[in-house]
Amino acid sequence: MTTTAPASTDSKLTEQQYEVRRRRTFAIISHPDAGKTTLTEKLLLYGGAIQMAGAVHAKKNRRQATSDWMELEKQRGISITSTVLQFPYSGHVLNLLDTPGHQDFSEDTYRTLVAADSALMLIDNAKGVEPQTKKLFHVCRQRGIPIFTFVNKMDRPGKDPLELMTELEDVLGIRSVPVVWPIGDGDLFRGVYDRLNRQLHLFERGDGSTASRTVETDLTGEAVDSLLGKAAADKLREDLELLDVAGEPLVPEKVLMGEITPMFFGSAMTNFGVELLLSKFIEMSPPPMPRLSEKGDVFPEESEFRGFVFKIQANMDPNHRDRIAFLRVVSGRFEKDMTAFNARSNKSIRLTRPQKLFAAERETVEEAYPGDIIGLTNPGAFQLGDTVCTGPALRFQGFPRFAPEHFAVLRNRKTEKYKQFQKGIQQLSEEGVVQLFHERNAARTEPILGVVGQLQFEVIQFRLLSEYGVETHLDRTPYSFARWATGTPEAIQNAFWGSGTRRVEDDDGHLVVLFESEWGMNYLI
Repeated sequence: MTTTAPASTDSKLTEQQYEVRRRRTFAIISHPDAGKTTLTEKLLLYGGAIQMAGAVHAKKNRRQATSDWMELEKQRGISITSTVLQFPYSGHVLNLLDTPGHQDFSEDTYRTLVAADSALMLIDNAKGVEPQTKKLFHVCRQRGIPIFTFVNKMDRPGKDPLELMTELEDVLGIRSVPVVWPIGDGDLFRGVYDRLNRQLHLFERGDGSTASRTVETDLTGEAVDSLLGKAAADKLREDLELLDVAGEPLVPEKVLMGEITPMFFGSAMTNFGVELLLSKFIEMSPPPMPRLSEKGDVFPEESEFRGFVFKIQANMDPNHRDRIAFLRVVSGRFEKDMTAFNARSNKSIRLTRPQKLFAAERETVEEAYPGDIIGLTNPGAFQLGDTVCTGPALRFQGFPRFAPEHFAVLRNRKTEKYKQFQKGIQQLSEEGVVQLFHERNAARTEPILGVVGQLQFEVIQFRLLSEYGVETHLDRTPYSFARWATGTPEAIQNAFWGSGTRRVEDDDGHLVVLFESEWGMNYLI
């Protein structure tokens, strides 16, 4: 698909300003099974990034989803790792951060949201606001980023749209402004009405690739009755009148501040309403935004190159056993082979072999601008949260770290695989999916793994076997809480730790106390 430059291009803009205005960097958040991966595929389809969208189903004759590159994801039909997808649309460059929907991988999602400028919240028409959506929404709200809502699966029976609006306000505390309004649902779903352009988009059931039919018509005329049926047309007029009188006005400033959410309706599986969502989203969502550092806000238009590492992924290419550090460009212009400074390690690094990522596929990047996500080959040079920059050194703030809630001892089944075992757990821990703990003053042969969600244990074992050839056994422990302890050696030695605790150390040698119960933890504190 060919694209053209935005019509509003200002000839006085510098190249960097122009490129910044073209960028949109956003994440999709949802509860599992709301249709997030399917929606992602359809967005890529409209961007011309793929030729056929793959549905996420456990059917052998169906194509596997492009964005779910990890083998375990393909087997399970779920997303368990964040994926970066860049594609063009209508003269813009979109950086889509496809995040895990499963709650056991919410830590990865939280970190990914730090790299996003806006979020697209996906709601199941029948289920409404679900627990994981609620958690992820509050992360977006804390960051103050704009949130756009897409109510999915309108071709199936679901809740009344007015009820969904009320639910968003009561459960999430945000008022919604429908940009389009649905006409029926399930077997009676007729399409949506674009309130901004006053157009009907009629739904036509097809094989998942049929485009909708757009009709410009006066809602007061009889033509609408013949198109929709008298009952559906009357219901549409009543709903729109209610929204005009009692609904929240669409104020762009409130959208950008995250105070109201523009609301869309459609069906990702049948490809209805997705292109309308995409075109409106580009118009209403913000370009790359400033990021807070220890020295104040860093703006995209600044000349110095600055970015931060929000994700590390091992073995994206199993043939090369590489590690990729995902870096969000915040300001300046990135150029291939440039030299930058890592503020944590206090070292200069030549940024060679930068890559533009599209799920598991990649191509060399010659340049990148604020909002872009680039992959840097990571020979142990980067850690999560690292700031990479030119000019005066600084560090970005607000990068989340989470205390694990589940713990288990990981044992290597085959002694001849010792080196592979050590390499595997070390590289996987660098991704931030798991935290490693060790007995104090003991050989680091059998680490204690700490994870936020229990399914992460299964992922670690699966990846150790498939990527490193290591068979492991997992022994669960009774601990549920971890806290880092500081103090003088004398104070630590004389402290009464009580029962139900275990003292270990992290990879940096810091003292960590594991607790069996929250009561015991609070008592000791």
